[in-house]
Amino acid sequence: MHLKLRKISLAVTLAVAGMASASAQVSNDVVKIGVLTDLSGLYSDLSGQGSIIAAKMAIEDFGKTVLGKPIEIVTADSLNKADVAASKAREWVDQQNVDVLMDLVPTNVALAVMEVAQQKNKLAIVVGSASSTITNDKCNANSSHWMYDTYSSSVGTGKALVKRGADSWFFLTADYAFGKSLEKDVSDVVTGAGGKVLGSVKHPLNASDFSSFLLQAQNSKAKVIGLANAGGDTVNAVKQAGEFGIAAKGQLVAPLLMFISDVHSIGLNYSQGMYLTEGFYWDLNDETRAWSKRFFSAHKRMPTMAQAGMYSAVLHYLKSVKAAGTDETAAVNKKMRELPISDVVIPKGKLREDGRVVHDMLLLQVKKPSESKAPWDYYKVIGTVPGDEAFRPLAQSNCPLVKK
Repeated sequence: MHLKLRKISLAVTLAVAGMASASAQVSNDVVKIGVLTDLSGLYSDLSGQGSIIAAKMAIEDFGKTVLGKPIEIVTADSLNKADVAASKAREWVDQQNVDVLMDLVPTNVALAVMEVAQQKNKLAIVVGSASSTITNDKCNANSSHWMYDTYSSSVGTGKALVKRGADSWFFLTADYAFGKSLEKDVSDVVTGAGGKVLGSVKHPLNASDFSSFLLQAQNSKAKVIGLANAGGDTVNAVKQAGEFGIAAKGQLVAPLLMFISDVHSIGLNYSQGMYLTEGFYWDLNDETRAWSKRFFSAHKRMPTMAQAGMYSAVLHYLKSVKAAGTDETAAVNKKMRELPISDVVIPKGKLREDGRVVHDMLLLQVKKPSESKAPWDYYKVIGTVPGDEAFRPLAQSNCPLVKK
């Protein structure tokens, strides 16, 4: 009898020890996600508070805990400044034990925080920034890029327009890394498809007056004025082009990274007929509509692809923590690349060795006002760009992580 009791006691002790060991795999007894986004600037509509809401929805849908430990989220405004974002990232890691840094808008912020994540051995998941350099020459082993990039925009919108005869281009380009990357990627697609680039002009970030830039574009006589910018810059440029009657004079204005929030701000009168490439549309199917209505109830706006991408990225990260049995960076990073990405936003995706998430993209056209039947009913789906075509092939990559 005493022997049996000792055996039972030993078994209980081992079980308790095993449980303690398992729980110790979560650092500081919490999985903490840091969301650095634009809460006050020209990208706040496409990311911002909506990205935070989407991240919280993912945590809620996952069950609010992982490996028996709570999931917490901390947030901050990057102010679209690399130094501010890098400083906040270091503070979060050193003082608040943040495990993963996410969203990272815009590109200069993303690149700065990616470097911090690599130095601190934490994960950086870029969602709201677009430069394809993030998973090309600037890639690192601790970072991934989720929803879209300048390459996918160029392959979608750029190629579609050239095929339709819009084969001469002039670019209005935001004067920083993202804009230059977008112009280059689209230029490569245009010239590769037999078109010509007649010139470009750089404009400052967060510009309010595009009249001089639009005049240069008009004088170029290009068939397409390509807007290599985003957010508030795209909205202002399209509105002013509409006021100047550029489309009526025979030139096509083509935003190369436009979001549904931009169309909402611009209005269908000025944006109708424009082609764009997106990774998510709320009205695509029953599942996207149901999820987007939940998002709308919290945000009073339909989700952009950046905000939807935050939901997908947070959910996949948490699935990977659970599968790894720990929040340790290398183990989670490995699982993120092993597990397929499968959710309402990205039903079928994969995370490549260069950190690029590959999934199908949608080629869309903005509806005419007469075609829109309800608020936020803005797009016609023209086609799908398969993931392996939408993103830069590994054979063309300059990422040092890619095995040649």
